[in-house]
Amino acid sequence: MGQEAMRAIVEWAQATWLHDFVVAHGRLWPALECLHYLGLALLFGTVALYDLRVLGLAKAVPISALHRLVPFGVAGFAINAITGSMFFAGAPDQYVYNAAFKAKVALLALAGVNVVVFYSWAFASVRELGQGVDAPGRAKIAAGVSLLAWTGVMVAGRLLTFYRP
Repeated sequence: MGQEAMRAIVEWAQATWLHDFVVAHGRLWPALECLHYLGLALLFGTVALYDLRVLGLAKAVPISALHRLVPFGVAGFAINAITGSMFFAGAPDQYVYNAAFKAKVALLALAGVNVVVFYSWAFASVRELGQGVDAPGRAKIAAGVSLLAWTGVMVAGRLLTFYRP
């Protein structure tokens, strides 16, 4: 993305009501940080448990039991999408030019594509796996990609403050 396009994104975000709202409420940022970490715990906790089971750990737990946790992971993702959007709107120049942010967005895209691939290509093969049953290889590939992508999202998110422009 060129410098002109990035500058246009910054200017657009700074012209929104959300930017004004975040900037006007100085104590909002720490509250958003707390919510973002709560969302992260819900999301990654669910994803990690599920993916590690598909990869072969804790085979005594049926996949269906872990799949019941998915709504908590979805709630965590929703919390993070909302708070992350508010962070971006509040300080777009701190994100648009940030290499860690670009990596985070790329890894989020990979994780999103992987979810679609998993549910369309591998989920049927693991949906009813009972205790002690190993998941097929295609499910393990999707679980491995998921675990790596979401771990990368967390690492890139943490590195945002160290790569500020």
